[in-house]
Amino acid sequence: MSSFEVLKGFATPEGTLKYQERAVAAGKPKEHFKEFAGLRLSSIGMGTYLGDISQKDDAAVENAVYESVKSGAVNVVDTAINYRAMKSEKSIGRALLRLAKEGISRDQVFVSTKNGYVTNDGDFPGVDVMEYMHRMYIATGVITADDISSGYNVMHPSYLAKCIDRSLANMHLSTIDLVYIHNAFESWHEDVERKKFMEMLAKAFEVYEQYRKQEKLRYYGMATWTCFRVTPDSCEYLSLQDAVNVAESVGGKDHGFRFIQLPYNLAYSEALLLKNQKVGAETNLTVLEAAAKLGIGVFTSIPLFQGRLLHAQIPDYPGAGDPVSRLLQLVRSSPSVIAPLVGQKRPEHVVENLKVADRPPLTKDEFAQAVKILTQRPMSG
Repeated sequence: MSSFEVLKGFATPEGTLKYQERAVAAGKPKEHFKEFAGLRLSSIGMGTYLGDISQKDDAAVENAVYESVKSGAVNVVDTAINYRAMKSEKSIGRALLRLAKEGISRDQVFVSTKNGYVTNDGDFPGVDVMEYMHRMYIATGVITADDISSGYNVMHPSYLAKCIDRSLANMHLSTIDLVYIHNAFESWHEDVERKKFMEMLAKAFEVYEQYRKQEKLRYYGMATWTCFRVTPDSCEYLSLQDAVNVAESVGGKDHGFRFIQLPYNLAYSEALLLKNQKVGAETNLTVLEAAAKLGIGVFTSIPLFQGRLLHAQIPDYPGAGDPVSRLLQLVRSSPSVIAPLVGQKRPEHVVENLKVADRPPLTKDEFAQAVKILTQRPMSG
């Protein structure tokens, strides 16, 4: 009978520095790594959203994570419990076990996942999502059917706790570095009043704070789609300051809400350009500026718009290269952004997407010049 192997620990300043030093010794620029919360994190992260629920894609995702981390270009890996019906998390777990055996220890890699959406388990393909939810959670009294939003999202504390436990097992981890509540406001704003949502968010944050005390997670955050990149008069708008205030009310000044995730690319440029946030008395801030003032790290999603931007005519700007590098370079050089998260499975895509790690991000002046060029000459498809 084989024992279930668990990787102890979490990403640490010492471990991530060791990863950075090895990468620099192999030729990566030191500037490729951003420092946040004492951690050295690669300015390119790997996402694991796309793919089929198949053994072929299980192996492809596992190998892509393994090769990306092994390359020295990536020590940030992002997933969600519902991605490929838990199978992305399981692929990451197998990759991390392989890496640990080859000397890239758990403390060198920052792993984030998300919970909230309904999901089934892809290892039981005969059980669809709603049947799985009924068997596992409704029939057992963990939640009721009314706890599922019209957007198929659950914020009930017991469900979130079960999801964290499952994610830990799926990835063979004792501790997850970062757990996000997944598209929560987007999934609930049509179903509940804003005041009620903030109460639900506080209950979710209470679960995360409890798991922090148990050292099963280090940080938590909000992975979002629209709420931080629409105007304040929109029904989908959420103030980042308000979310931080909820975390402070639950966890005090040392709360674990330290990260957000949102879409940002040359088509979805609101994070950089839309001044929709305020912090204290300061108004007219972008969400990236607000995040900096609030001590929140930012990871960004869909930097290549799932490949659609590769066919666009991207204006030339300093330090550009091939189309993939040009798209990633601008996002990873943006203030407050730790890393764009790039989805990749095929070996040739791993190689292509990680080329940008061989050069430093744009300097402040180069970035300002690039933004000027891009705003004066809009990208065309």
